[in-house]
Amino acid sequence: MNAEEFKKIISMAINREVEAYTFYKGVSDKVKDPALKKLFGELAGDETKHREFLQNLLTKDIKAMHMDAKKDFKVGDSLKTPALTPDMKPLDGLVIAIKKELEAMSMYTQLANASTDAAQKKLFTDLAAMERGHKARLEDIYTNMAFPEVW
Repeated sequence: MNAEEFKKIISMAINREVEAYTFYKGVSDKVKDPALKKLFGELAGDETKHREFLQNLLTKDIKAMHMDAKKDFKVGDSLKTPALTPDMKPLDGLVIAIKKELEAMSMYTQLANASTDAAQKKLFTDLAAMERGHKARLEDIYTNMAFPEVW
């Protein structure tokens, strides 16, 4: 992977983290349920940390990143995802949030797989795990909202 490709991938990841932050913050500000407000506030905070981590990567030399040039990150595969807006129905917003977390999880997993440095691989693996946790939390809420238990 050359420096230009690396910067493009990381910049796209930063944009996705900002987009996710904006969505989660907007939902947190809008929703009235205290548990949902807290959840989306926490997710927004996590996305800020992810963005900061990625921005720090842009300051490093590509040679210091220990990336395997043979890996295909397929970052463009998910470009057709619709923009996140806080004006949508809650269930639709959860579906989009779940898909965004899945995309982020996949991207970080691919970056971890391309990493040849153990510490760097661990950072990307940890980011993927955080996104997996976000996805699981959102899926749980979605399941409870979309399929409420009826007695």
